[in-house]
Amino acid sequence: MGKSFVFFIMIILFFSACGTKNIYQSTDDLSRRFGVKITQKENVRLYSTSSKWLGTPYKMGGTTKNGVDCSGFVIAVYKDVYGKNLSRSSAEMFKKDAVKIERSSLREGDLVFFRTDGGSKKNPNHVGIYLKDGKFVHASTSKGVMINSLDETYYKNAWISGGRVK
Repeated sequence: MGKSFVFFIMIILFFSACGTKNIYQSTDDLSRRFGVKITQKENVRLYSTSSKWLGTPYKMGGTTKNGVDCSGFVIAVYKDVYGKNLSRSSAEMFKKDAVKIERSSLREGDLVFFRTDGGSKKNPNHVGIYLKDGKFVHASTSKGVMINSLDETYYKNAWISGGRVK
């Protein structure tokens, strides 16, 4: 019984290790993909989870890796990384799920809200997740899930607020 039990435990550990191997990528690989230096001090799970979505095409109302919109992407990442359920639209996230914060106070994992169509700056129509060094990840209508900088003129002009999830 002793040898069987040890063998059984070894098999479980082997398959557990194989099953988790792809959850995290190396910080060097993630740093290259995101264009920022990522160390073990950062939320590696946020970067690893987001990286699996990079390149996913945009689809209005989409919630899967076959096609996703901005809020669908944020919802999926937040659920996986933080175990939190967020509202379905960027406007609802802004009103119900987040405490407004200044750009200068942004921390990794905070939400970033924009109005990209020239409408009311009180009501965002786009949301992304702040990473670090002015970079954020989001689902753009033209290129799908990608990384951009808050310093780009387009996003500076569309900026509404940062948001820290309650």
